[in-house]
Amino acid sequence: MKNKIFIYCMIACMSLMIATGCSSSDPSESKSQETVEKTPVEGGNVVMMIEQDMDSLDPHIAASAGTKEVVFNIFEGLVKPDEKGELYPAVAERYEISDDGRTYTFTLRKGIKFHNGDAVTVEDITYSLDRVMGLTTGKPLQSGFEKVEKIETADDKTIIIKLKELDASLLTNLTVAILPKKNEGHFKDQPIGTGPFEFVSYAPEQNIIIKKYKDYWKKGIPHVDEVEFRIIPDREAALLSFRAGEIDIFPRLPNDRVEELGGQFTTVNGEQNMVQLMAMNNKRKPFDDIRVRKAMNYAVDVDEVINAVAFGYGAKLGSNMSPVMAKYHQEGLESVYDVNIEKAKGLLKEAGYENGFKTKIAIPSNYPFHVDTGQVIVEQLKKVGIDAQIELVEWGVWLERVYNNRDYDMTILSLTGKLDPYNILVRYQSDYSKNFMNYNNKEYDEIIKTAIKTNDDKKRVLLYKEAQKKLTEDAAAVYIMDPQFTVAMNKNISGYKMYPIYIQDMSSIYYTK
Repeated sequence: MKNKIFIYCMIACMSLMIATGCSSSDPSESKSQETVEKTPVEGGNVVMMIEQDMDSLDPHIAASAGTKEVVFNIFEGLVKPDEKGELYPAVAERYEISDDGRTYTFTLRKGIKFHNGDAVTVEDITYSLDRVMGLTTGKPLQSGFEKVEKIETADDKTIIIKLKELDASLLTNLTVAILPKKNEGHFKDQPIGTGPFEFVSYAPEQNIIIKKYKDYWKKGIPHVDEVEFRIIPDREAALLSFRAGEIDIFPRLPNDRVEELGGQFTTVNGEQNMVQLMAMNNKRKPFDDIRVRKAMNYAVDVDEVINAVAFGYGAKLGSNMSPVMAKYHQEGLESVYDVNIEKAKGLLKEAGYENGFKTKIAIPSNYPFHVDTGQVIVEQLKKVGIDAQIELVEWGVWLERVYNNRDYDMTILSLTGKLDPYNILVRYQSDYSKNFMNYNNKEYDEIIKTAIKTNDDKKRVLLYKEAQKKLTEDAAAVYIMDPQFTVAMNKNISGYKMYPIYIQDMSSIYYTK
């Protein structure tokens, strides 16, 4: 089988697209995927390869995951995530949530400054939140704030957000960047934030350079003086530059290329909070019959797909939640539909398809990872009499016909993970506009709607696990894997952290002796 290009899986998913009364403070320093035992050498410059150009330096407008992985280093919200996906205060020093879950009170971090040296004020915070929520204009720049009623300032250090009704996912959305109000009109050309690095320059299709912000509120980081994100869309050219020492970090290295590096470089790998699946149109025959959908699950050998397409670098899934989301992930579902050809044939016979049927798998033509997955599955389905033909579809056409208009039999894609489980599982709610699988279960809908309005964290976790079980029981899709990704680095670089979202945290990177 020809070389499989793993990184395309991540690019494909990029285009698709907590809480009881409490107070919170900074977590203790967390460790990277590696065991951090080496002593950091302060200073130095790092070059990281990225494939995509920036779509906007305005963090409220930027939509590309490739942009967000870079600007994460420049901007911060009231809260920000760590590598476990947990949230902690950033621009805010602490926060409290009322007993009814409808009032969030944030206290501004003392002494925090923007990169231009100006102190962050409550006016900057209310301006930023109002801008992204569209409370004044009626035109929100980002979704997820529909339940916000108003924002108030109690004094020069306290911001209060009041909700129309409880929304347990709000805190996750408050990772949105806080911007200086006086910089309005220049967000795209002179980005200013509060993050560990400040903007230096941007050359379209070439690079974006950031440097260490010396007055960063969190002491001890960053370690390096400067980072260049070098834009190289040609993966082979990037790999040559990496091996020649012109690039220090190669994120998301294709897993079939790891062995080529030999012992000259270090690598770390892990899941990326992504769900690769084969979606079945639950409203189109024969997939409107649960027996057919279950037969498809029994016929597909997920382990074979992982070994053949991802070279073994993948976590087997049984529902739409990656094990990276350990708190919410329901274990055991990955073995519910272990391969059983006879059982698959029996279910097809019960459904009236004893001799199988013909169908099509519409796959975006520019994503080889999904195409290769489809090729393996086509051969597997022949064993139960199903004649599946791969239909290669141009990406823009796929988005319009399959994703928006739901005109397809089956398709293969990857869905990106989110920090909040609601934003992952709401995709299957019957009235959700992007429920392109056409999954419809009233019990599932009630579980999701109850979870987002539940103020008890333990109860909410149980509800999300119950939702995953429903998806498995109903065979809503054929869940395949969370593909692992590999990051390669020069041997004298350490401290890389993997996150459950698509970002590159350069604040923890350091040189070693």
